[in-house]
Amino acid sequence: MLSKLILLGAIFAGFWPVAAQDAAKPVTFLGTVQTLSGNNLTVKNDAGATMQVTVQEGARLLRVEPGQKSLAGASPFSLTDLQAGDRVMARGATSTDGNSLAANMLVAIKGVDIAQKQEKEREDWQKRGAGGLVKSVDPAAQTVTVSSGASNGPGGTRTLVIHAASNTIIRRYAPGSVKFDQAVKGTLDQIKPGDQLRARGAKNDDGTTLEAEEIVSGSFRNVAGPIQAVNAAASTITVTDTATKKPVVISVTSDSEVKKLDPAVAQRIATRLNGGGAGAKRPDGGGPAAAAPEGAPGAGPGGGGQGRGGQGRGPDFQQILTRAPSVTLKDLQKGNMVIVVATEGQSPDTATAITVVAGVEPMLQASASASQAMLSSTWNLGGGGEGGGGGETPQ
Repeated sequence: MLSKLILLGAIFAGFWPVAAQDAAKPVTFLGTVQTLSGNNLTVKNDAGATMQVTVQEGARLLRVEPGQKSLAGASPFSLTDLQAGDRVMARGATSTDGNSLAANMLVAIKGVDIAQKQEKEREDWQKRGAGGLVKSVDPAAQTVTVSSGASNGPGGTRTLVIHAASNTIIRRYAPGSVKFDQAVKGTLDQIKPGDQLRARGAKNDDGTTLEAEEIVSGSFRNVAGPIQAVNAAASTITVTDTATKKPVVISVTSDSEVKKLDPAVAQRIATRLNGGGAGAKRPDGGGPAAAAPEGAPGAGPGGGGQGRGGQGRGPDFQQILTRAPSVTLKDLQKGNMVIVVATEGQSPDTATAITVVAGVEPMLQASASASQAMLSSTWNLGGGGEGGGGGETPQ
């Protein structure tokens, strides 16, 4: 799910010189159709701003498929075929207040087509995706070595060597972003030890190497500790970081994922972190621990349990999080223990949450570092999202 801005921007890259002849200073607005009435549209962009678009008589209306990089294969469409949820790029002259746009060209992608393509790409990321925490980077050899799992956690750590090539798509989370589709073009030498990374491609037979078609990485921080304050109005929680003993104000946005583990589930995970045996019950509440196949639906970047080598690796924490109920800030209270994966804020005492997990008291008592490593290595690259993307698809 590459940023919609990137996709439609690329589509228009070769066409803008022609469009520029139609108006002295044409403006482009890209977003999702909210409402339609005749030739009037309300379009909302990814930043939340809205534009009232009036499609002019004789305007050029073109439909493109998700992933299409130029207008060469575009087909004309009727305005009556447009629906709420479709992605559009409107181009024309804006009003003096910048709130409305008279469009002489409109390019659209069907929302249902986008959803179908995204679902296929999510499935492919789940099937052929892997990753974890970066251990080392060798730009000369074009390799990145990552580890997943906690050293004293279920299954121990697993190491994967990711090979990049000249045609590998490399993207990186922009500072302050928490969504997978906000990752921007990056380079291998931007990746550093301690970063979190997910790659998609073909693995070797024993699952120790991966030939990457796409790599997405980010530099994030872990915060674990008790909540000191909850400010639902400001959408923030203040957590005393057990590592630094200092408070961190964490912003929780609409893109952040907030989960709360069932006490029994958290206790079972804690038992495993303390070295629970192979006969221990699964953290998801089932019978003896049995791992999911690597890359199974819902599996995190580190894969799931049983790899191709045939050895059990324990349950997948991302699957556990997927099953855990979502909660709001109003459900959190002072004194609750949480683990947070977040992007760096403007200062060391601020951050923006990607994932907040509450109900983790038993886990932190067992091992705070192992609990944080478990969450980090099963990072799904996108608050609340399924972690998956694909080179050209907009949302």
